[in-house]
Amino acid sequence: MNPAADALGLYIHLPWCEKKCPYCDFNSHERRHLPEDRYVTALLQDLDHDIALAGKRQVTSIFIGGGTPSLFSAGAIDRLLQGVNARLQLAGDIEITLESNPGSAEAGKFAGFRAAGVNRLSLGIQSFHDASLQALGRVHSATQALRAVDAARAAGFDNLNLDLMHGLPDQSVKAGMADLQQAMRLAPEHLSWYQLTIEPNTRFYSAPPLLPVEDSLARLEEEGGAALAAGGFMRYEVSAYARGARCRHNLTYWQFGDYLALGAGAHGKITRPDGSVWRYAKTRQPDAYLTATPGQHTSQQRLLSAQDLVGEFMLNALRLDAGVPVQRFSEATGLPFDAIQATVASLVEEDLLETSPDVLCTTRLGRRFLDNVVARFFAD
Repeated sequence: MNPAADALGLYIHLPWCEKKCPYCDFNSHERRHLPEDRYVTALLQDLDHDIALAGKRQVTSIFIGGGTPSLFSAGAIDRLLQGVNARLQLAGDIEITLESNPGSAEAGKFAGFRAAGVNRLSLGIQSFHDASLQALGRVHSATQALRAVDAARAAGFDNLNLDLMHGLPDQSVKAGMADLQQAMRLAPEHLSWYQLTIEPNTRFYSAPPLLPVEDSLARLEEEGGAALAAGGFMRYEVSAYARGARCRHNLTYWQFGDYLALGAGAHGKITRPDGSVWRYAKTRQPDAYLTATPGQHTSQQRLLSAQDLVGEFMLNALRLDAGVPVQRFSEATGLPFDAIQATVASLVEEDLLETSPDVLCTTRLGRRFLDNVVARFFAD
């Protein structure tokens, strides 16, 4: 196990949004006036304490998520990224993603974000139908979504992701396909196309909307998958499709790599020089994070047991359509393949997994029942 040889990611959480969506279970909070300067200062103080976790490893990706990071000014993002660059060793071809809503105010900042060093923009489109956007509680319109894509291109972004949901309230298969086809016509480098799910601690959980029946969802996913493949969008993860530009940062997660975490409620994972693997979390409430003294931004740390390592590795790696090399299991966990060999053999026998020749991945049947497959590795 040689963690120093692995890439290192950095996740930065900006927790505020204009309006909390009824389906959102992320650590996001409505706030009109953002404490930009104070928050960037807190992030960099947090990083000063965490620099030792990076060691001499290069950071190959940064992902600025939220909340709605694009509510921050380009100047604040520039100061943040300059501070990160001064403290960490960044790869020359680093991928730096920023999540944005398609509202006109955010779109006006795109050129500034690009100049600050952001080279991958992720737009939370969700739908191109105004009625669906209203049902989802979104604050932008379909017209603004289209204009945001144009603004991103004009600002120089040549690595663009569109987030698009399906299985929306009262959505027909025809409407779902129309959304997807519109997204494809915009020719993004990456599409995140995923089904709306109702999560606990959300407004939709308390007052569930009427969602499409399972047969309609299955038909939409089948037709949509075929259309994406025909359009050159290759699926490489459960809900991720790319025309060559896969998300480097998310691949770090799915390949059970390491990543630092900054910001209120951010979660990180790090492998220490002794081979032990730790997960940690930062203070969740933004006001508490802002007032934490240097070195006190981390609220939780947990050493992963051998059983944790097995389950969490499989939870991530089996999301990838092509799976992972068998040797990656030992590289990432420090455990011998013997630790999972019996479970793997059983799942191969049931046509849920395959190891052909040296890659561990689900079969087509296994992808349909992925939750059940993963659960087997947590249970044993």
